[in-house]
Amino acid sequence: MHLAAFALAGPVSGNHGGWRYPSADTNFLSGSYYKKLGRLLEDGKFDLLFLADILAVPSRYEGSTDSQLRYGALGALRLEPLAVLATVAAATERLGLASTISTSYFEPFAVARALATLDHLSDGRAAWNIVTSFQAAEAANFGLEAQLSRDQRYDRADEFVEVACKLWDSWRDGALTLDRETPQFADPSKVAAIDHAGQYFRVKGPLNVSRSPQGRPVFIQAGASGRGRDFAARWAEVIFVTHSSLESAQEFYRDMKQRAAKFGRNPDELKVLPGIVPIVGETRLIAEETERLLNSLVVPEAGLSTLSYHLDIDLSQYPQDDVLPQVDVPGVQGHYKEVAELTHKHGLSLRQLGTRYGVGPLREFVGAADEVVDRLQLWFESGACDGFMIQAPFLPGGLEDFVRLAVPRLQARGLFRTEYTGATLRDHLNLSRPAA
Repeated sequence: MHLAAFALAGPVSGNHGGWRYPSADTNFLSGSYYKKLGRLLEDGKFDLLFLADILAVPSRYEGSTDSQLRYGALGALRLEPLAVLATVAAATERLGLASTISTSYFEPFAVARALATLDHLSDGRAAWNIVTSFQAAEAANFGLEAQLSRDQRYDRADEFVEVACKLWDSWRDGALTLDRETPQFADPSKVAAIDHAGQYFRVKGPLNVSRSPQGRPVFIQAGASGRGRDFAARWAEVIFVTHSSLESAQEFYRDMKQRAAKFGRNPDELKVLPGIVPIVGETRLIAEETERLLNSLVVPEAGLSTLSYHLDIDLSQYPQDDVLPQVDVPGVQGHYKEVAELTHKHGLSLRQLGTRYGVGPLREFVGAADEVVDRLQLWFESGACDGFMIQAPFLPGGLEDFVRLAVPRLQARGLFRTEYTGATLRDHLNLSRPAA
């Protein structure tokens, strides 16, 4: 199986109260924090570190940033991920490095150049989490009064990725010759303008960075709506998704593999990694006590504030002791489906849902190491995933426990690598290198 670590360059990872945990390291404004995290994951032979990102302090809940800032919720603070990953790259040798970058506000040339640079400097370990931003608070930071519609956002994203791929391919392999005698720095016949003129972008090219070790970064995507699934099936090589049950994970896995095949792709080159928040202890009692303490640190308003951001609906307008109403969701439909399933299964009020959402997805991965690994193996072998996106409830301790206790058991069962066998992230994920 494949293992990735989902983290934020800020206070929250898998639990909205995690930054309050007694042993949590709150030094997340320091480069040493991320270097330590990268070395820990590389010691555990993880495929990659994935930094999620947003471009505003969310203000959907009660029309204010108060709940985000007061409780240290999802978007209270975020460092720019590419700069953080460059720091991690310098402290590691094999760990993949994934950055979230929005197609809604940036330009293809700048993104293609930045990611090609990271791929060169890391010797082929870069990945791009492709997102289509939807929040008014983000749009306002880029001089926009309104967002594009969902379909327009995906249309723009499709063209954005097309342009980026053309730019990465504007240098053929071997174009950089560095021949001192001729002299020839680069072979002009192997570098070409792209002359792209589309609905959203006009880009002449070529890129001013030569073709990188992976050809292009690994593509990650998290869309769960119908249009989002088609976008992922066309472009993604890793899909990050959250589920509330094994059954919904199996349905999603089957659907995405079938969609990839319809786009003419090899389904094995699309890796589905559901996000989980494991709590691993030397004994079940220790894990349950850790979970109890973590849960007690979550303020319901923090979870509701983040859920309001994800759904793009102000949940403060509804009675907090009632269940989540059935609503049309302008935001992330996959998150709505997840919380609706939770609400109906457990009869949660909105206040209870805020706590539940604040402690992270899939609480069934809690217990002694063998119990947690049993669950990981069940999911992996029952057609629900190709591995997992580990969202530690607090850092670095939550990941340290997983690496120390769960990884050796996965290795002993032959479910996870004991050593890296390749150099690039594509090698780790068994993905082919695209031809220029």
